Amino acid sequence: MDRRRDVAREIARIYCALTPSGVDTLASILIPMKFQKGDTILAEGKVCRALYYVEHGMVRQYYYKNKRDVTEHFSFEGRIVFCIESYLKQEPSRLIVEALENTKLYAIPYDDLNNLMVRNQEMDMLYRKILEHVAISSQEHADSQRFENATERYERLLREKPEIVLRAPMVYIASFLQMTPETLSRVRNGNTSSQRAAAAHGQENVDHGAPRDVNDAWWTKAVK
Repeated sequence: MDRRRDVAREIARIYCALTPSGVDTLASILIPMKFQKGDTILAEGKVCRALYYVEHGMVRQYYYKNKRDVTEHFSFEGRIVFCIESYLKQEPSRLIVEALENTKLYAIPYDDLNNLMVRNQEMDMLYRKILEHVAISSQEHADSQRFENATERYERLLREKPEIVLRAPMVYIASFLQMTPETLSRVRNGNTSSQRAAAAHGQENVDHGAPRDVNDAWWTKAVK
């Protein structure tokens, strides 16, 4: 329970301040899960039944279009990932979530959270803040695709999320930025100095998760 309480505090720090009682309430429903690199966290056609907080590792959301996979989103330490349409409608997802690295998540189950929200204002506010964060992030990414050229999109990624450039395969980054791998290579070659600076910044700021207690097991529990 202590590790779950630490994770609940971190979620509260990032998304919405909670009282000690609120932290304990959130901790009580967290489900620790682990995935190996390449594992599918959510398969196409399955219902997204939880929000997933990334404690350690990196995941991506993607879908298939014209027989090619298209990366829609990356999540890493300190981020929450879920397929929003499937989650809100509780219908099968058209998106897939996979682990790009060995990853530890904490699931916040849909049913448990909704039951708490009915009687706990803090949980309701936390949920709203998480949705606001996701909506703003999605809009910013969509606006970048609409209004910025390839170089500007890449420079924004270097500036705002250097962890992705450092850790994700280039083919997925190209897809995420809506450009071909060849275009991404040309853009990267033209931004060598900026890339070095962003990489240095990213190495200083990437938090690969708090040191794990040797007694803290990595459980895997399916969210029904």
